[in-house]
Amino acid sequence: MGMISLRNAGHRAGELLFSNLNLVIGDGDHVGLVAPNGRGKSTLLRAMAGLLELSEGEVTRSRGLAVGYVPQEVPEASLGMSLRDFVGSVLDADTLESEGWRIDVVLDELSFPEEVKDKRLAELSGGWQRMALLARCWVTQPDALILDEPTNHLDLGRIMMLEEWLSYAAGSLPVVIASHDRAFLDATTNRTLFLRPSEQVYLPLSYSAARAELDQVDAAAEAQRERDLKQAAQLRKQAAKLTNVGINSGSDLLTVKSKQLRDRAEKIETAVQEVHRDRTGLVKLGNSGAEARVMMTFDNIVISTPDGRALFKVDKLHIFQGDRIVLLGRNGTGKSQFMRVVTEALGGKAVPGLKVSPQVVPGYLDQALAWLPLEPSPLDYLLHRFDEGDRRTIALLAGAGFPADRQTKPIRTLSLGQRARVALLALRL
Repeated sequence: MGMISLRNAGHRAGELLFSNLNLVIGDGDHVGLVAPNGRGKSTLLRAMAGLLELSEGEVTRSRGLAVGYVPQEVPEASLGMSLRDFVGSVLDADTLESEGWRIDVVLDELSFPEEVKDKRLAELSGGWQRMALLARCWVTQPDALILDEPTNHLDLGRIMMLEEWLSYAAGSLPVVIASHDRAFLDATTNRTLFLRPSEQVYLPLSYSAARAELDQVDAAAEAQRERDLKQAAQLRKQAAKLTNVGINSGSDLLTVKSKQLRDRAEKIETAVQEVHRDRTGLVKLGNSGAEARVMMTFDNIVISTPDGRALFKVDKLHIFQGDRIVLLGRNGTGKSQFMRVVTEALGGKAVPGLKVSPQVVPGYLDQALAWLPLEPSPLDYLLHRFDEGDRRTIALLAGAGFPADRQTKPIRTLSLGQRARVALLALRL
């Protein structure tokens, strides 16, 4: 039986991310790991996989348990490798020679088309890169799966395929999935761990049912807290009255009684605990003030691969001020190429058939956040790029969910979700 056990597990990275985590994950347990960005999900997953040592407690795995870990992003050093070579890179030379066929079996099992198998990872869409990470993990024939944001960059069809695959291929394995995709968690998990700094909540339910139960528990705890504080306030009020009467009447008994009431109030207040509230961040994007009605016009635009192969054609399209457009399509069908063409036009490059209003102020956020510098802190980056002043920039970061200590850490130390929020703030400004 494969098991991953955590005993009094916790971790600090400047601040306390989580603590007092006691958990056993066994065969058939598919656990959804839920927490806001930057609260330790990836740290915990890496510790479970044996890639990181926690600052508190211990993580143990069954003897001989092979843990397969799927990170969020392909390592930059691997982008020049072909898909086939990347998947096989985790196998030793002897295994490659005797069982190299496993690579093609896994690629077929995960429905990779033939035309991408020998392409460099850098040429693949974000979705196919994501699936390449899963294939590299699965070819090792793991006994347990650790998946960090597995649906990032995947199209809807690929997400549904992944849901089915986890059910039939990994159904009996211990599986831990960190994700913000609620529907995916509902479809793939049977347990949910809510990761919190001082208390952890582990429920034998998929996400939606677990969230509803946790909300009830938190609401009951908040109601009890308010009752306790109200009782303490009443005791202090009674104590103050008795003190006044005791002083006026010279009664030592009333003075003693008043002290007893204050002691009771203090005991209640000491026992009262704050109810956990997830720290959320909100970034609002607004119009720069453009008055033009039509922002962009497309007329017979052909979207092609870098080597010139046509993918699709946009016959006629007008984008009006206020439009919110979702671009849907399977992985590898040209969504990123379409965005590249649009971005080039917004940057001033002449694209036949594509007209951009001169009033448009462009903002672009790519999948990999390639333009976001990693060394400065969020505060320094925004202060040096925009003339907003210290106080307003600090307030904007706080409103986006960054406490004071996170604002001054290098961007490279932030989670991918937190980096995305920094990038969105830059777009807003």
